[in-house]
Amino acid sequence: MDIRTQEEQIRTSLKRERLFARLAVLVGGVTLLLVAIGVYGLLAYSVTRRTAEIGIRMALGTRRERVRWMILRRALLLTAMGVAIGIPAAFAGTKTLEALLFGLSPRDPLPFVIAAATMLIVAAAAAYLPARRASRVDPMVALRTE
Repeated sequence: MDIRTQEEQIRTSLKRERLFARLAVLVGGVTLLLVAIGVYGLLAYSVTRRTAEIGIRMALGTRRERVRWMILRRALLLTAMGVAIGIPAAFAGTKTLEALLFGLSPRDPLPFVIAAATMLIVAAAAAYLPARRASRVDPMVALRTE
């Protein structure tokens, strides 16, 4: 006879679901890391390519905050376009995961809103360093490089 407490039985019966939840969290974390690296790399490259343009803008009197916002706005626009494509695709794919969702409707909008907000926050954080570097461009140095 296999006598166990109710707590042990519940733990054993939910082992597969807990493993799936841990794997989902891991995949989500890797996804956020890839988003951050991708946005940072894209914007760092863009800032490097646009150094002369940014230098001209700074020489003509554009404030540093305006240049920083120009770069951040680009990152947020690109991320918003990705979210606009990804949310409907994820919404369509919830039918396949419906059996694995406990206590959630597959069409519940809250997880989608949280995911979109998280992606936008991660993209803004990743874009901060290239935006800061762009706002510190010395106009004279930038104009001499061309």
